[in-house]
Amino acid sequence: MMNPSQRLLIICLLALGVAPLLLPEFYVTLLCYIGLATLVVLGLVVMTGVAGIVSFGQQAFVGAAAYATAGLTTLLGWSPWGSLAASILLVAGMAVLIGAVTLRLSGHYLSIATIAWGIAIYYLFGNLPQLGQYSGIDNVPAVSLAGWEFNTGRRAYFLIWTFTAAALVAAHNLLDSRSGRAVRALRFRSVMAESFGVNTAALKLIVFVQAAVLAGLAGWLHAHYLRFVSPHAFGVNAGIDYLFMAVIGGASQVWGAVVGAAILTILKESLKEIVPFVLHTTANYETIVFGALMLLLLHRTRDGIAPAVSRWLPKGATPARPPEAPVPRLRKRPASGTPLLGVEGLNKRFGGLIAVKDISFSINAGEILGLIGPNGAGKSTVFNLLSGTLAADSGAVKLLGAPIDGLPARTIARSGLARTFQHVNLVSNMSVLDNVALGAHLRGAKGTLAAMLRADRSEEAQLLAEAARQIERVGLGEHMHAAAGSLPLGQQRIVEIARALAADPLLLLLDEPAAGLRYAEKRALSGLLQRLRGEGLTILLVEHDMEFVMGLVDRLVVMEFGEKLAAGLPQEIQRNPAVIEAYLGGIE
Repeated sequence: MMNPSQRLLIICLLALGVAPLLLPEFYVTLLCYIGLATLVVLGLVVMTGVAGIVSFGQQAFVGAAAYATAGLTTLLGWSPWGSLAASILLVAGMAVLIGAVTLRLSGHYLSIATIAWGIAIYYLFGNLPQLGQYSGIDNVPAVSLAGWEFNTGRRAYFLIWTFTAAALVAAHNLLDSRSGRAVRALRFRSVMAESFGVNTAALKLIVFVQAAVLAGLAGWLHAHYLRFVSPHAFGVNAGIDYLFMAVIGGASQVWGAVVGAAILTILKESLKEIVPFVLHTTANYETIVFGALMLLLLHRTRDGIAPAVSRWLPKGATPARPPEAPVPRLRKRPASGTPLLGVEGLNKRFGGLIAVKDISFSINAGEILGLIGPNGAGKSTVFNLLSGTLAADSGAVKLLGAPIDGLPARTIARSGLARTFQHVNLVSNMSVLDNVALGAHLRGAKGTLAAMLRADRSEEAQLLAEAARQIERVGLGEHMHAAAGSLPLGQQRIVEIARALAADPLLLLLDEPAAGLRYAEKRALSGLLQRLRGEGLTILLVEHDMEFVMGLVDRLVVMEFGEKLAAGLPQEIQRNPAVIEAYLGGIE
């Protein structure tokens, strides 16, 4: 049974299929331009709207591929299909080199850098005599396949939209996968993603290269459709238009690429006719009218048109629980009582502030160790040092005897350490199921290409089934398909625990898991943690609720002003005068 969105998609695809058979030549040409723009905007949707990498320079990749195929086919006599491979390789190589430098920047510095290299490549096209300078290259041959030449607008339409439709499906498949969940976490939750094994720097570069390849494909089609290339089509204004299309259509949704490309292309063409007719002038007022319309549109639909339309569509049935699948590979747990984690002389300074000073403690397999202390004692800093989120100034940390200090968070996660965060760190617009499945990232291996080709379905079924098991394990089964950000704070903390459990850790680090929970929820959490200990899981717990901690942990380490104040059994800590004074200020 198809849902309303699927039915709408099929109707749109059927309409695209019959459009060139029914529409006049002008509208077929317009649809060709929309298809070409959609390819570029689709890369921006994934890169900018989802991953948060803002680029104003995609037109440079379009131009590079267009010039490459034009030069190879007209000057060297290559076939268009041979030049396709060369053009895509050129663009991918450019993206790797540019991305390796540009993606080290962030915020507005990143955006400015994309404008800079976009301008540089534009002037390179215009100043090389071999490329015809600003006159460009003409007589580019049309593409032919099995004796069929795509030398008219109606014929080229099918070539353009075949590639565009395939790219749309591939992008949809990518975002609905293990890699897609990691991409969605890049924008605001990259620290969390690293803590669960995602190589965020490599993933950003992959997304950047994929967007460039889509732009390069559009450039190849552009050259062989128009049979002419010149620098004027690849200036900075074109880059701004592409980004504008992504924002208008809905930069967070794949189908927003089609909507944005269609609206901007059609509106610009229509205003060229309507505004002079209405105002009885040849002055260039259409740009002013266009700007006013865009302001109104973005004011009414801030997230873009596609998300707004999707909210109006009838809601389909609630998705079912993912079907059972084999459990992804499990770690071999050490025997109870085996030394698991050793911390020796850990130090961390922030300028003149000593956050952690000479901290040492150890944890044995199968126990719960509590790390407590007043606010500002340095507990969360210790967590960040252990998990690799922060680098220690000195000291040693060993997991099962192997040093992990100085390693990146993703490598430490691979060693068997999983954590929650002091402040909830979920991708709020993703479902609870997808957030928890992100915790199982390292239990899968399929990459972005396998995801786009839908070759990851068996592994994906295992990861989603495992995520569902962990959600039910922590008692949130009825919220499995709810957006994580829609849950109360206490339940969001439980989702974080489920996500950490999905990683199948040897050591679970919980940073204030009971904060925001009601009494009954705390009792349920205490019962869950005791069951986990019974199953052989080792837990390091930071918590302020002393009643919750004392009835749960095996041993305690107390911190004050970054130093270890005391360590021992809960009963000993409760009677320790130094601990009492640290918490209560002492008694005369």
